[in-house]
Amino acid sequence: MSHLRASDRNRDQVADILAEALSTGQLSHEEYSERLDRLYQAKTVGELDVLTEDLQVERQRPAAGPVSYVPSTSTEPDNIVAVFGGADRRGRWRVRRRTKALAVFGGVRFDMTDAEFEAKEVEITINAIFGGAEIIVPEGAEVRCQGVGIFGGFDVHNSPNVDPSAPVIVIKGMALFGGVSGRVRRHRDH
Repeated sequence: MSHLRASDRNRDQVADILAEALSTGQLSHEEYSERLDRLYQAKTVGELDVLTEDLQVERQRPAAGPVSYVPSTSTEPDNIVAVFGGADRRGRWRVRRRTKALAVFGGVRFDMTDAEFEAKEVEITINAIFGGAEIIVPEGAEVRCQGVGIFGGFDVHNSPNVDPSAPVIVIKGMALFGGVSGRVRRHRDH
């Protein structure tokens, strides 16, 4: 993760840590000023980490990739159907406020790692009948699993470290003789 390009959000988080260190007496005004100059010259997350590694402050790890929110005026759900086949959403794609997926003797895969979200909270309804679905959510996302498995499995877990700025993904539906699974993709999994 240290080789990834730093975002403005990463820099803001490190600036907050430096300000806290100044206020607690860990940094002099001169040291604070020097580190602030280096902060705005830093190009990678690793260069930002060096600025705070010797400080005793409560810190949240800067997120490696900011989440994109692209609002839309449309209220129509995205409908995805995989019957005796498959459907795959990955890369830079738009996650609508509501997405409905049906997998009958087929499979669907949603990789939201690089997706743009229409809203802070999105709802995905998956019905897998003798089929399956795999959901890959970005690190920091909050996942609310409200699906049910009937002679099948509905196994989608929350991210271990929820980031308040990350999306909330509500997953609903049913797996009948099928399965719906989900996992968090950490940025080094790419």
